[in-house]
Amino acid sequence: MGGATSAQVAVRSTAVERRILALWAPDWPAAAAAAERDLAPHEPIAVLHANRVVACSASARRAGVRRGMRKRQAQANCPHLVVAADDANRDGRVFEPVVAAMVELVPNVEVLRPGLCVLPISAGVRYFGSVEVLAEALVDAVSALGVESSVGVADEMFTAVLAARRGIFVEAGGDAAYLVDRPVGDLMIESSLCDDRRVELVELLWHLGIRTVGAFAALTPTDVATRFDDDAVLAHRQARALPSRPPSGQAPAPDLAVEYTCDPPIERIDAAAFLGRRLADELHHRLSSAAVACTRLAVRAITELGQEHSRIWRCAQPLTPDATADRIRWQLEGWLTAKEKPDSPIVTIVLEPIEVVAAGALQYELTGGREVAERARRALVRVQGLLGGDSVRLPIRSGGRGVVEQVTMVALGDELRPAADPAAPWPGRVGEPAPAVTLTDTLVHLVDAEGDPVTVTPRGAFNAEPVLLRVGNRGHSVSWWAGPWPSGLDADDAVQARAQVLLDDSRALLLLFRTGQWWVEGVYE
Repeated sequence: MGGATSAQVAVRSTAVERRILALWAPDWPAAAAAAERDLAPHEPIAVLHANRVVACSASARRAGVRRGMRKRQAQANCPHLVVAADDANRDGRVFEPVVAAMVELVPNVEVLRPGLCVLPISAGVRYFGSVEVLAEALVDAVSALGVESSVGVADEMFTAVLAARRGIFVEAGGDAAYLVDRPVGDLMIESSLCDDRRVELVELLWHLGIRTVGAFAALTPTDVATRFDDDAVLAHRQARALPSRPPSGQAPAPDLAVEYTCDPPIERIDAAAFLGRRLADELHHRLSSAAVACTRLAVRAITELGQEHSRIWRCAQPLTPDATADRIRWQLEGWLTAKEKPDSPIVTIVLEPIEVVAAGALQYELTGGREVAERARRALVRVQGLLGGDSVRLPIRSGGRGVVEQVTMVALGDELRPAADPAAPWPGRVGEPAPAVTLTDTLVHLVDAEGDPVTVTPRGAFNAEPVLLRVGNRGHSVSWWAGPWPSGLDADDAVQARAQVLLDDSRALLLLFRTGQWWVEGVYE
């Protein structure tokens, strides 16, 4: 009499099958940086990008540090603050043991980003008996690694991720009710489930008087689709607790998977990173040929003795070649540097698209700009494969006083990190416009009307007016000059300075006075 009917059991089983558990490690970039530096839990730390705080620990927040603060203000609020540079590779590498600990308990863990995982709870509940016991087991496994985490459960992924930030289990069928009073800013709180346009959408909704997720959900789909862009349509589905991205109805073709036999086997991190770029390029060539893009990717690595290491990566937007290469690198680097390293060198790597969408999800502009850039990138990767990883390098803006110092050359595929912060103050930095050509080893002689060398005094001024510039046996009259501008001391503790000169043949040069001699540092056009 009190037993459940088969239909009721089926309904409950279906509800469990579709529910999602999210595990969130708060402030992960800061936690990863602290783990790498072996800091004590109470020591405040902040991660900076472009001289602004992008993540900080709880102890740093208690001292008044906030996201978006400039470095100087953060250090003023917290004098003992430890500062670390933003490093996506570090975040992925340090998060790998956390994912491994979760996989030991429940399979099919999907990594949205370092610091955030989701998984279907069906298999785990069948084994552990209840979702509460499953969540407790996951948190305990992660805590054993010294990582703080919280868990949320809901019907849909977006709701589960929000619930994880508060450690809430949303009852089955209650996603919409849970979201209705949430602030509209929650629509952009998790970058792995939206794109960069979400910030603009939230600002626009705020100006329109829409303050809660429920108020946005109350709009009709037609109004949203006609007034806003496609990301707003996705946000509206998330706000209504509808499936934001169900598994694609298009099954991946079997020939999309990339399997590579490593010869020689991989034991070093640099070899893994270089191979990851090559495999990512090959995978995306196959995806492009099939007119599809990948949103869920399984990466498997197999050793000589048969040990296998597998992860599933999920992204809000279709994976690009660079994003795929990053995930391969994070996974392999985390495995190769873990306490329990592979039992032997890696001999096989398999990239298998699990979920694909139409290629329209990753459209290029009609002008062909990005398509041309992608074709050029592939050609450069091929050159890199023939000549080595450092054979192709890209310039990025860096910090420094001289024009040469303001450019950092980075190998293609590596993180675009400048050698120095370009936003930091650089007294004596050469002003705009920058020279069109930079030089490093062209020695010249600057002389006065008497033919004596023109130098820079300890007080940073010319000892005489420059009249002639000699390059080898040739001389050019100086028709105009500006400077000098001192920029510190050189290796011999002598004054170092820069000056600009205009020659009689209309050439304009940027000169550097160093070690008692003048060098051409740049040529203006």
